[in-house]
Order: sequence, then structure tokens, then C-alpha cells
Amino acid sequence: MGLFGTDGIRGSINTYPMTPEICLKVGMALCDLLREKLSHKPKILIGKDTRISGYLIESALTSGITSMGGDVYLLGPIPTPAIAFLVKSMRVDAGIVISASHNPFNDNGIKIFSNNGFKLTEELENDIEKLIKDTNFPYKRPTARELGKAYRIEDAQGRYIEFIKSTLPKNANLEGLRVVIDPANGAAYKISPMLFHELGAEVITINDKPDGLNINKECGALYPDALIKKVLETNANLGIAHDGDADRTILVDEKGNVVDGDLILTILAEDLKRERKLKKNTVVATIMTNKGVENYLNNKGIKLIRTKVGDKYVVETMLKGGYNLGGEQSGHIICMDYTNTGDGAITAVQMAYLIKKNQIYLSELVANIPRYPQMLKNIKIPEGLSRDEVSRVVKKLCHEASIVEKKINGRIVIRPSGTEPKIRIMAEEENSERLKEIMIEIEEIASKILIH
Repeated sequence: MGLFGTDGIRGSINTYPMTPEICLKVGMALCDLLREKLSHKPKILIGKDTRISGYLIESALTSGITSMGGDVYLLGPIPTPAIAFLVKSMRVDAGIVISASHNPFNDNGIKIFSNNGFKLTEELENDIEKLIKDTNFPYKRPTARELGKAYRIEDAQGRYIEFIKSTLPKNANLEGLRVVIDPANGAAYKISPMLFHELGAEVITINDKPDGLNINKECGALYPDALIKKVLETNANLGIAHDGDADRTILVDEKGNVVDGDLILTILAEDLKRERKLKKNTVVATIMTNKGVENYLNNKGIKLIRTKVGDKYVVETMLKGGYNLGGEQSGHIICMDYTNTGDGAITAVQMAYLIKKNQIYLSELVANIPRYPQMLKNIKIPEGLSRDEVSRVVKKLCHEASIVEKKINGRIVIRPSGTEPKIRIMAEEENSERLKEIMIEIEEIASKILIH
């Protein structure tokens, strides 16, 4: 398997590829590639979430970069989308995020942004990987005088908060709204509560005491039960849940119902279209987005274009087509008018402001959006299977699923995970009972294929 998946490098800490040795070489390779293109000493930001392993990886990356003559700017715990903003704002050459997003604390990862605020292209990822695997690298090491330095930036969070506030109209505020925020003991544990407080909302925060081990643990975007309970207990207008690196947001309405990325994308698309700001009356989503949502948008005169799963594929399609809104069911929402990547804080603020300016409950905004019942299953890939073998299994399973799909009023989506050794299955059908039967049938097919 290659080092880079759909969202950077990721794995269990202290096992390949998330070892200090590999992290050191990632820093060395990135800095070396930048030195070839630049006429000045490379400058690279490093931010992280709240995992205990962040210290280990941060130190290894810093050693690698400075050993190859680059300067490092350490930001501490900060959301992934903040790096996408700050790499441009601070006019540096690259930004690194140390995070495994929604995964548990024992995993970690590395995401890299170029100086334009976009995630690295696959070409550059391949170049980094080639250098890491080259036993002769580094070919030439800088002298002592040419080594880089490391600096700590103290005001990064404040800069990012001011940027988020600038996405709202001048003098706009959220006064009168009571919001509950669940930052998943992750990177936004200070930023999101402070942001909403500064905008005038009454803020209630849960799961905001990270200890290095509790990130994403039964909280945040993947586990909204505690948020639902607190919203109902406090009669809040809105619940907001991030994942560990805060590049996604899931909402809870005032009645305790979860509002996922599909619904958020639909609400924002309708609002932009009303304001005549939705470019080409089109939104970009993935193969996971609900067919009911697509039908609803089409009826509103909004076209939906699908991509592979992964916000980088959504962004690529948005750039090629000149679209300004896209996202994923999981809560990655890309508002290209403001930023280049999924940004949980922007999503939360824009949705809260939309609720306030329209003087409407979130439950009313989503009430008429239909969705087909969906089921999701993950099948663990047996250890020892090569990438080619996994591809053959997925291809065969997709073929068998296509035969089943012809008999139903819905869709079956099968894909290998880009972040874990799993095959992900999504089935969708208008009839919920039929849906259960379909999923059982697909699981049995998958088991037979894997056994043989």
C-alpha cells in the first residue's frame, strides 16, 4: 500500500507508516522538494489536534524540516482548515496538519497544504513518497550555518477566529441564539466556543477538556447523542458537533434531530440560489449523497454533480467546473467563496446566521427535504491482502452488487476506505424493510468473496 490515502498519511501510531522515522523523512522530503523550487529558505507551518501522539510527530517533522534547511512555525492545537487559511495569510510555503480527523486517539496522520491553501496534488505526494523510499536520500545535507529554526506562533487561533467572522456581513451577530458546541475534545475546543461567544451567542460547551486520549471518544460529529441530550436539556436553538480536526460539522436542531452534511449542503444551496450567488446553480457532492436530496435539489432548479468520496475530489471538481459550493454527507462543507477546504467553523457560523436572519427554526428548514433510507456497513479487510488483491475483491463485489441494484429502487455504493483497512458499503432504498434485506444479501456476498 502507498503512503498517501485519500486524505494524507494515516495509521496507528508507532506502526508503519506513522512512525517517528517516517515522519522525520516526510519533513525532510517536503523541505527538499521546496528548496529545489524556491529562491529562499522554505517556511512551513505545523498545526495539530489534541492527540497525545501529536508531540511525537511534531518533533519528528520539525527535526526533518530544520535538518534540510527549512524554518518551522509551530501553531499548536488548531483546526485543519485554519492551516489552509494561515498558509496563505502568513505567506509561507507549505502547511502541515497532524491529525487523524475522526479516528480514535491511537491513530494519527499527516495532511499537507501547499502555499495556495489547497491540499497537495497526487503528483507531489508521489514525489515525497519516492524520496522517502530512496535509500540514498538525502543526497546533500545543509551545513550547520544553513540549518533551519523553529518558531512558536502565539496568535494563530485569534487570526483564524477573525477570518471566520469576516465571512459574515459587516456588523452581523448571533445575539439571541443559544448554541451547544461539542468540539469532540479536539482541535476546536477553544476556537469554536470563543468564536460564537464573540458573535454574541449564548454558548454551552461539552467535551472541551482534551487529555490526549479522549479525542472523538463517544463525542463529536460521529457520536451526537450527548449533544442531542444537552440541546434538549437547555432548550438550545442549535447544536454543533465537530470531528477531531474540525474540518466537518454536524448539526442538531432544536428538537434533537441530527442534520447531516447532505441537509446542510441543501439548505446552503437553496439560500445561495435565492441570493443569486450559487454559481451555475450547481452543487458538488459525492457518491454517498442521498438520492432523495438530489431529487429535491433538481426540483428546485439546482444540479448535483457527484464525485468519489473525499473532500479533495469535491474540491477538484469545484475548481474545474467553477462551482462555489460542495460537500459530503459526513459534514465536510466547502464554501469556495471563503476557503479551499472543508471548514467546520465556517459551516457552523453560516448555518447559525442563516437561522437568525430568517428567524426560523432549523427543523423548519429541513422539514421538506426527503431522503431515502440508507444503511452503512464496514467490512474489515483481512491482513496480508495486497492493494491489487483488495482492488480485485472490490471489483468483484461491485459486479455482484450491480446485479442486486437492478432489482431495487435505490443505489448500492461499494468502495475501499482511503483511511482504514476496510471496504465500505452503502445501500439506499425507498423501502426500509427491503433495505435491510439488501444489506444482508450484500454482506453475505462479500463474506463469500473474501473467503475465496
